[in-house]
Amino acid sequence: MTLPPPSASSRPHARRGSDSRARAKAPVPATAAWREGDDAGARLFADVGTFDLEAGGRLPDVRVAYETWGTLAPDGSNAVLVLHALTGDSHVVGPAGPGHLSAGWWEAMVGPGAPIDTDRYFVVAPNVLGGCQGTTGPASAAPDGRPWGGRFPRITTRDQVAVEIELARALGISSWALVIGASMGGLRVLEWAILGPESGISVESVAVIASAAQTSGDQIAWAHPQIGAIRADPQFRGGDYYDVPDDQGPHVGLGIARQIAHATYRSARELDERFGRLPQGGEDPFTDGRYAVQSYLDHHGDKLSRRFDANSYVVLTESMLTHDLGRDRGGVDEALGQITARTLVVAVDTDRLFLPEDSARIAQKVPGAQPLRLLHSEFGHDGFLIEFDQLGPIVTQFLAERAQV
Repeated sequence: MTLPPPSASSRPHARRGSDSRARAKAPVPATAAWREGDDAGARLFADVGTFDLEAGGRLPDVRVAYETWGTLAPDGSNAVLVLHALTGDSHVVGPAGPGHLSAGWWEAMVGPGAPIDTDRYFVVAPNVLGGCQGTTGPASAAPDGRPWGGRFPRITTRDQVAVEIELARALGISSWALVIGASMGGLRVLEWAILGPESGISVESVAVIASAAQTSGDQIAWAHPQIGAIRADPQFRGGDYYDVPDDQGPHVGLGIARQIAHATYRSARELDERFGRLPQGGEDPFTDGRYAVQSYLDHHGDKLSRRFDANSYVVLTESMLTHDLGRDRGGVDEALGQITARTLVVAVDTDRLFLPEDSARIAQKVPGAQPLRLLHSEFGHDGFLIEFDQLGPIVTQFLAERAQV
């Protein structure tokens, strides 16, 4: 039996004649990567040399962009390393402005009087290898002077930490009081806990937030269509799009990738309670209009395409897929057992990307780990960027216990 389409009176209410998508938007740049000659903002730079990569090949003349806050103690005992997530950067604290497309992403956690108190600690935050905000990545110049683009080599979490180890040496840091990071940053925290001491850099404490010791099949599955969306965009051009005009870069594919990812960053309950089946204002889902949740995802896709780089999104996502702390170390449990640092593990109870049981495994297998701490949140994985009233006291307490020891 075929039913007729619902009448206008039975459809979700939508105003006519004011489609919210009709608002004029500024052109989307081919890339929002920081490039040589752009305003440096608060960035500092360190040239850390040439690296042999885990997957083969060499990456020459690597430069790291980083920011710092506070003052390093004469004995070097107060250094803290903050490691960002997939689309973060070194701008942990500070306003948007020249050189910085967005404000600091963790301002509630770092600063004078904050849980990571810059009146007491010297905080370093690097942009990750393969990123797009000043550290060597696909938008950087290759030895032939052209952007690396699609030629940028495959890198791993261990490669990224190897670069950060050289940054520490360049800064004269031989010991970290704390290495802390969430999501992709947490992957690097775990590698730091092993590679740091192996390289002669002491790691006293680590905090692993909403992360895992090994990428899961589910995470790989979610990442696959994201990478595919970018590479399928005709304007991706195999990764060589840096000289094309605005609106002719791969912003459609990057936006779709972000929409897929963002759905995993939030909880099903939040999306249903916040949006449900409500139509976007001024639009009718029974014609060509959207539901409010679709508009929400469109917004986040567009927002990222104006502050990030499609190649970096692919390179960093692929680096996460190869993450396995147990590779060549006898398995994950054996590798976790090698960690000697005091360890704090925090999960978000509604996280459907990095599951709480992934965090529980870390807390159970690291000899010096405290019991798993849970953030209670409606916001899923993004809880580590939102639930500062819970996360802040946990980190404050962890650092206070270090001072007592």
